[in-house]
Amino acid sequence: MQYTHQSVRDYVAAKKRGDRATTDRIIAEVNARFDTRTTDGSEAAELLDATMAVRFGEGE
Repeated sequence: MQYTHQSVRDYVAAKKRGDRATTDRIIAEVNARFDTRTTDGSEAAELLDATMAVRFGEGE
């Protein structure tokens, strides 16, 4: 799948590497942007899709 947000692409790469600290940080950052309405919600929706589509530590 092609992701349009850099944060989501970074999240997918970190999740595939098994990097829990980075995935947790990215989730927190996206949530903060959504909570303060500095994003339109598409980033959070895309992150949710990636969360369900990519297995932790599955490699590239």
